[in-house]
Amino acid sequence: IDDFSKIDFYYNDFIERRNELEYEIDGMVVKINEIDVQDEMGRLSKSPKWAKAYKFPAQEEVTQLNDVDFQVGRTGALTPVAKLEPVYVGGVTVSNCTLHNQDEIKRLGIMINDTIIIRRAGDVIPQIIGFVEDARGEDAREIKFPETCPVCDSPVDASETVVRCTGGILCPAQQKEGLKHFISKGALDID
Repeated sequence: IDDFSKIDFYYNDFIERRNELEYEIDGMVVKINEIDVQDEMGRLSKSPKWAKAYKFPAQEEVTQLNDVDFQVGRTGALTPVAKLEPVYVGGVTVSNCTLHNQDEIKRLGIMINDTIIIRRAGDVIPQIIGFVEDARGEDAREIKFPETCPVCDSPVDASETVVRCTGGILCPAQQKEGLKHFISKGALDID
């Protein structure tokens, strides 16, 4: 390119043609080809100064929030997982999406049976970004955290943002997740 203003043209052109390509892309890289100019410009510790990445905005789709299940982690944290009407977004079919905690559900204002807007954050992780207010029907219902653990039936502690099972080592889900963590690469590194 002999004119840097053309970079914007190519960037916007690729965004428009992105869905027509036979392969998935999440951005483009612009670089200087002349080796002597590359040498003159140098590099930072992790990247060259003669190349720049331009990420595309995440693709968004609309789908239905059918239900919410709760997973129990090794620390007893109950994580709400949205069960979605399967939707193709950013190259994959998404049917589950974490809702993180009570505060995130409250921030989003979503309810079961809502029509929701989803994207893949960084073109990887499914993320609910909101709901379509005009589409909320009479059948919409509040997402409620369980009062007892869905695995061991122990009471839950809901006094903080993260709701936790109080079953501790007696909870089969915490045992399983604790074992998975114990043998993981970050711990004993057992294959």
